[in-house]
Amino acid sequence: MTMEFFCYHRDRVGSLALRAELVEEHWSYMDRYDKELIARGPTFAGDGDTPSGSVHIVDLPDPAAARAFAFDEPNYQAGVYRDVLLRRWRNLLGRTMWDHPGGPADGNRYLVLGLGPAPGPTPAAPPADDDLIAFGPLLSDDATTWLGTAALVRSPDPRTAGEVLRPVRYADVEVHDWEFGGRR
Repeated sequence: MTMEFFCYHRDRVGSLALRAELVEEHWSYMDRYDKELIARGPTFAGDGDTPSGSVHIVDLPDPAAARAFAFDEPNYQAGVYRDVLLRRWRNLLGRTMWDHPGGPADGNRYLVLGLGPAPGPTPAAPPADDDLIAFGPLLSDDATTWLGTAALVRSPDPRTAGEVLRPVRYADVEVHDWEFGGRR
């Protein structure tokens, strides 16, 4: 049995040159997880061109494997990232990003993170929305407590993307430009 994990590495200020230098090493590392990846790709700063982080949603055997995945990653080891959000996750759409009918280039894409004000019950299902690429709860390590929600969304703009999480109570909602990643 495997478990799904959401991993978001956030770039350290001034690490763009190092990130560019390590791109092939990063991709080769991710190639080892090709069959386990549900979604992946970079996020971008407000200018839409400068990388600001890296999203990976992955299906792994256990929390130890997820920690190894996140912290053995070459960019992390080299100091590209300032921090890592690693949480259990549940794939409520039951598909990978490559199965989304919009494909990798149809429309603007965003990572939407909603962090709950306090632990609570896990939402039962995603909103009915054909623009959802990936959607699921961020969970405690034992997967019993809801801590927030992560979604990859196709949307005309960041404001509209963020609305996918508005119906549920969140302390904070972050919206980041995102694009399909990897070699596929």
